Amino acid sequence: MLVSAKLNFFLEVKKEFSMEQVSYEHFSCVEILAGTVIQVEEFPKARQPAYKIWVNFGDKIGIKKTSSQVTVRYKPEELLDKKVMGCVNIGTRNIGGFSSEFLLLGFLDAKKSIILPNLSDEISNGQKLH
Repeated sequence: MLVSAKLNFFLEVKKEFSMEQVSYEHFSCVEILAGTVIQVEEFPKARQPAYKIWVNFGDKIGIKKTSSQVTVRYKPEELLDKKVMGCVNIGTRNIGGFSSEFLLLGFLDAKKSIILPNLSDEISNGQKLH
């Protein structure tokens, strides 16, 4: 009886912390594209330190803008001409009066600052992540 109770508790905890699975069809709808940063500005109206960033996603999508909290690791001049990845089909959000049109993708380090992935220059703007 005690073993069964412990097993049930473990299964409930595991279920609570497990990732929700998505189908391949749902994932294939997410447009994660490569692009090149073409403009960066300070964003003093943001609640947390952030930049306004414009990225060229190629001929099909064009230029989109976003707000991103990447100020801890990057200076504006370091971001110019950088290859980045963005989710371009999640809609628009108003952030401090600025229309953010895509989500710039990165990873959190141990101190919760964002690290942008390094992409090869061989990847052209507009290429989809598969």
